Amino acid sequence: MYAPERQQEILRLARDGGRVDVLSLAEEFRVTAETIRRDLKALDRAGLVRRVHGGAIPAGRLDFEPDLAEREGTAADEKDRIARAALAELPAEGSIVLDAGSTVARLAAALPLESTLTVVTHGLPTAARLADHPGVQLHLIGGRVRQRTRAAVDAWALRAYGEIRADVVFLAANGFSADAGLTTPDLAEAAVKRAAIAAARRVVLLADSAKHGQEHFARFGDLADVDLLITDTGLTDDDAAAIERGGTEVVRA
Repeated sequence: MYAPERQQEILRLARDGGRVDVLSLAEEFRVTAETIRRDLKALDRAGLVRRVHGGAIPAGRLDFEPDLAEREGTAADEKDRIARAALAELPAEGSIVLDAGSTVARLAAALPLESTLTVVTHGLPTAARLADHPGVQLHLIGGRVRQRTRAAVDAWALRAYGEIRADVVFLAANGFSADAGLTTPDLAEAAVKRAAIAAARRVVLLADSAKHGQEHFARFGDLADVDLLITDTGLTDDDAAAIERGGTEVVRA
């Protein structure tokens, strides 16, 4: 296969999957990692992809935000495993903040019926899953609701988070890395996520491994702000070790 043909196929894979990584491409095309890096560099110069840690994302991905239905169906098995692992981080009869996000919503759905918790969330789908839970004292944060994510944002939400102090926040992100930190496409959602982090004593990030290395427009924190990352086994040993060197514990479910 000639380089232009390989690069065209790499571009297709990036657009279909939302991300490509160097090592997987090298194995698939039976070339060296350095060859793949040259291919990605050529595609980056052409404005077709954006290089990120360990791979690349399609051009324009910084502003791309899938709708709720698409996010619910992406990496469903990984998200279910992450949600089950997160159950171990629930405080006994304490208070938690649940961020808006599809993996966090799965955690809400998995809460045992015997759980007795105070739960605060600005995510409408998450609140809906807990509205009839017998042991949950539910507090729904208000504000302008973004149609794409069903999350409350802006001044009302920020003010409410400024008035509480919870035991744990279970956080979502569209992208995370040691270099870019925690990112999401929308500035208003980033502001609320930042407020949610400040409203809790402990920060637990729930994010599937495909989000590692992705960068989006709005930055809302450093990876070092996270006490624990719960992800899936797609995160490599080297990447997990690098994250832990920065002070964040990593669990791969």
